[in-house]
Amino acid sequence: MLVLLAGIFVVHIATVIMLFVSTIANVWVVADRRSASVGLWKNCSDGSCEGLLPYGEDDALKAVQAFMILSIIFSVISLVVFVFQLFTMEKGNRFFLSGATMLVCWLCIMVGVSIYTHHYANGDRSGFIQSHHGYCFILTWICFCFSFIIGILYLVLRKK
Repeated sequence: MLVLLAGIFVVHIATVIMLFVSTIANVWVVADRRSASVGLWKNCSDGSCEGLLPYGEDDALKAVQAFMILSIIFSVISLVVFVFQLFTMEKGNRFFLSGATMLVCWLCIMVGVSIYTHHYANGDRSGFIQSHHGYCFILTWICFCFSFIIGILYLVLRKK
C-alpha cells in the first residue's frame, strides 16, 4: 500500500511539473521549414519572441490560458490536500477531496486543450504553411490522461 501511495504521489508531482512546462513554454505549434514556434503566450521566430495579444483580440486564446492556469492551481491544491489527508485522515477513509480536486484539474485541462485544438490545430493562428504540434501540446494531453487516472485512483483508494 505504501508503494502504491508513493507511486501515485510521484506521478502527481510529475503531472504538476509537466503542466507548468506545457503552460509556460512557447512550443505548442512548430514550423517545419524554419526555426519558429507558437505558444500560449508568445510567438517565437529566429531567436526573438513577441507577445501574441498586443490588442487583446483573441478570446479563445485567453480562455485556453485561463483554463491551463486553473489546471495548475487545482493540481497543486490536490497535491497539498492529498498530503494533508495522508497524515490527518484516520484509517479506512477514502481520499475523496483530493480525488475531486484532481478531477476538476482534469476538467480544466480538457476544456483548455479542446478549445486550443478546435481553434488552432490546423495552424491558422501561427501563419505557418507546414507545421506540427510541439512538445507542449503533447505534454498537455499526457497530463490530461495522468490527471484522470490519478483522480480516479484517489477516489477509489483507501488509507490502510
